[in-house]
Amino acid sequence: MSAIHDLAATVAARKSADPDDSWTAKLLAKGPEKCAEKFGEEAVEAIIEAVKGDRDRLTAEAADVIFHLLVMLAARDVTLAQVEAELDRRAGTSGLAEKASRPTLG
Repeated sequence: MSAIHDLAATVAARKSADPDDSWTAKLLAKGPEKCAEKFGEEAVEAIIEAVKGDRDRLTAEAADVIFHLLVMLAARDVTLAQVEAELDRRAGTSGLAEKASRPTLG
């Protein structure tokens, strides 16, 4: 299994952990909105490092983004396998064509 699959399994396991014993459980206990907020904060930090051009910091922030994405997904009961299935569905499709096929949001 890959590191991201191991991490996703750990996040899933933490859903039932004691929030006093796990940062992940504590974050999940605060609800999906807080998980989404934390993901957004980490994404902004990654953007800042990308703009600065600091590869090491960007790498570290990218790891934080991936972790917090998995937590946010878990908070809404979306699995990594479901995300992978969506990526598989899109494989071989031009990004422009895929974006054009999406329904417009009103």
